[in-house]
Amino acid sequence: MTTFADLGLSTKVLNAVEAAGYTIPTPIQAGAIPHALQRKDVLGIAQTGTGKTASFVLPMLTLLEQGRARARMPRTLILEPTRELAAQVEENFVKYGKNHRLNVALLIGGVSFEDQLRKLERGADVLIATPGRLLDHFERGKLLLSAVDILVIDEADRMLDMGFIPDIERICKLIPFTRQTLFFSATMPPEITKLTEQFLHSPVRIEVAKAATTAKTVEQKLVKSGKKDWEKRAVLRDLIRAEDEGLKNAIIFCNRKKDVSELFRSLVKHEFDAGALHGDMDQRARTTMLANFKDGKLKLLVASDVAARGLDIPDVSHVFNFDVPIHSEDYVHRIGRTGRAGRSGKAFTLVTPADTKHLSAIEKLIGEDIIWHDGDLSTLPPSTEPDEAPRRGRGRGKPEAKRKPRNEGRERERPQSEIDIIAAAERAKEAEAHPQPAEEQPVVRTAEKPQKAAIKAENEQRRARVPHAEPRRDHRRERDDMGSAPVGFGDEIPAFMLIDTKI
Repeated sequence: MTTFADLGLSTKVLNAVEAAGYTIPTPIQAGAIPHALQRKDVLGIAQTGTGKTASFVLPMLTLLEQGRARARMPRTLILEPTRELAAQVEENFVKYGKNHRLNVALLIGGVSFEDQLRKLERGADVLIATPGRLLDHFERGKLLLSAVDILVIDEADRMLDMGFIPDIERICKLIPFTRQTLFFSATMPPEITKLTEQFLHSPVRIEVAKAATTAKTVEQKLVKSGKKDWEKRAVLRDLIRAEDEGLKNAIIFCNRKKDVSELFRSLVKHEFDAGALHGDMDQRARTTMLANFKDGKLKLLVASDVAARGLDIPDVSHVFNFDVPIHSEDYVHRIGRTGRAGRSGKAFTLVTPADTKHLSAIEKLIGEDIIWHDGDLSTLPPSTEPDEAPRRGRGRGKPEAKRKPRNEGRERERPQSEIDIIAAAERAKEAEAHPQPAEEQPVVRTAEKPQKAAIKAENEQRRARVPHAEPRRDHRRERDDMGSAPVGFGDEIPAFMLIDTKI
């Protein structure tokens, strides 16, 4: 059986690995480390939870024992898609590099530029970064990549999902052509294959498992649910309570950040010990929430796919997919948060009638049918939403009632105010002072209401006293001081129009 001592690692690295409690490497580590130590490009393909991080951290520590970094010129570069993954890689360098004196710089969003710049000024042997923040420092002139000797691109398929491939291509062109590249991914879509052909030179391909396969230590089940959010939340609560004895902790995945917040509030309302993690949270809150979950201070963590990739939380007992993932590859990474390092785990996925298309894609990707927990969708009972549930808009709870016209009865019910009484008195006094001929008196129709008739009479009296203004002339056709507007040019015809033309 192969041990870490057989892989060619230095004594300092072997002592750190032994102190961490590891003696036997995983298949991806046993396959990638020897080639990485020989300065070869490596293309590693393995499912999540198989130890890909150590497969590039350990050989890098051995190769970095000689040499020294200069200011703003890192010796190695590791690209990660998320802040959490970058911070996790930094923790691995601290754990396995405790016998080394290496400067490790972490460039991620949500952290002060000044703090990161001070680390770069000291000289970074290892630079761990997300693509966006790395390019920010480079464009500010605070970073040079001409001395990078080893480039690591981790979770490349996640980079593709997050739209980082153009940034990766730009960064690769800024790094010397003679570099060594270590490339790791759980899946190999065509875009990733094209990227490896462009930036890897005769790589050694290490594939320890079929791409996009799930760990055999994870028990997968489907759970039917109604399409309403409140129905799904009720099903999830029943599952959590049913698994209470064997549920040590669990990650609950949602597709949208909004659903993460709503589900978190619902669980807290029902007295569950829960926290939330998604991309819109600031970095300090994300780090604190993740640390509390790792330390066992939280039992349930409601998260988006920001927690689906590469996070090393070794002892997660359950994973619940509150939403079926839209991208089938995300299912593999989500359930890979449990059943790690040989441990057993359970993964439950809530399925509604609208999720059948995405479910079929997942089963096609992993090459197996997932069993149902308590019957498939055909046994789903009808929705039990109460009829008295509040409805939006007017007329809630009275769908049968007919609303009266808006103006019906308004004049009849309106009380006569003091202003109306004074106005009526003034109109009567004015009518006595300026009597009109009988034939010009307005005729009040019996069908008209008294108040409306009085107003109409007053308006007609005012029009009789004020002389009518002359009708306004149309300035487009008439001018007051120039007579009627001419047609065409009038008498002023340009000379060039009087020249005879040959036909």
